[in-house]
Amino acid sequence: MSIRERLSGNEAIATAMRQIEPDVFAMFPITPSTEIPQYYAGYVADGRVDTEFVCMESEHSALSACLGAEAAGCRAITATSSAGLSYMNEVLYVAASMRLPVVIAVSCRALTGPININHDYSDSMAERDSGFIQLYGENNQEAYDNYLMAHRIAEHPDVRLPLMVCEDGFITSHAIENIELEEDEAVKAFAGRYEPEHYLLNPDEPLAAGPYGISAYYMEARVAQAEAMKRAKKVILDVASDFEKTFGRHYGLFEAYRMEDAKIAMVIMGSSAGTAKSAVDDLRSRGIKAGVVKLRVFRPFPGDEIADVLKGCKAVAVMDKSEGFSSCGGPLFAETASACINLDKRPKMIDIVYGLGGRDFTVDTAESVFERLSGIAEGKDIGDVYTHLGQREG
Repeated sequence: MSIRERLSGNEAIATAMRQIEPDVFAMFPITPSTEIPQYYAGYVADGRVDTEFVCMESEHSALSACLGAEAAGCRAITATSSAGLSYMNEVLYVAASMRLPVVIAVSCRALTGPININHDYSDSMAERDSGFIQLYGENNQEAYDNYLMAHRIAEHPDVRLPLMVCEDGFITSHAIENIELEEDEAVKAFAGRYEPEHYLLNPDEPLAAGPYGISAYYMEARVAQAEAMKRAKKVILDVASDFEKTFGRHYGLFEAYRMEDAKIAMVIMGSSAGTAKSAVDDLRSRGIKAGVVKLRVFRPFPGDEIADVLKGCKAVAVMDKSEGFSSCGGPLFAETASACINLDKRPKMIDIVYGLGGRDFTVDTAESVFERLSGIAEGKDIGDVYTHLGQREG
């Protein structure tokens, strides 16, 4: 039976971690993810978990310790944000190439510079091609639920890839919301035990971890990773289906909100989706056929599925909460536009970079985007495909 509670996103994730009870938690603090290991340290001190809690000298070292633990056959976790995730960069690629299913909780935050501690997706988007699966949550409930599913997905024999559970720094990490928690034993049963097929401490099977990949083998290793990422899509859906049967809450690769007959639509991620949905409800009350596609899974990117949902639209705005510096749009736009490139009838598509460094995104702002889309749908000039929203002029 679900337990009604009020928690911040950070405490919700820490609670999920406690319920799953990993073997190793290696940490280094950075705002706004610091509360997660802080809560977990309390669980360790109170004897509520049997976890080796290791304080490291840097984020690079924290993830390195997780890799050593995973390679030895342990379930290992950490949490980080912003420059901390960037400092892990080298080790992220090592984790994915070694097929070690470590799970990282990321409280997404802007990257320097200038120095900023507020929310956008600069950090996680910078690591989108590291080989990690990436899940994003709109609110504290999704942050908790995504973490409950994370280890099942990452450790699945068809996948064996590391995974990031991403929440919005401060917006969800620190804000307190009503949430439904599950009972400890039910979570433990759902997550299961980590039982790797190959591990360093197995005396019956000597093996090397992280060997040098010469030209004759490197490409094959990369292709194996790529195929595992493709397979992850089905595993994510299978785990979500079992999650719904067990706990009653439904999740897919994305949420299509009022998209059944939508002619204009917004593709968006994270907490901003709630704002966009409110705008859509208002527009629908005035007879405007607007909809929202809220992405939950960015890696593997559900391109075919999103293209299928958008194919009936006349105009689509892709909302990027990170700047790609490509001169033609952000990372979410690049993925979404490429997914739609082979549709027989494509919607007109624009990219809007917004919310950088914590800049507000309001219902009125969202409605201004839909107003522009309505004009495009009616045949007006599309204008600049790549624009910024919410910045001061000049």
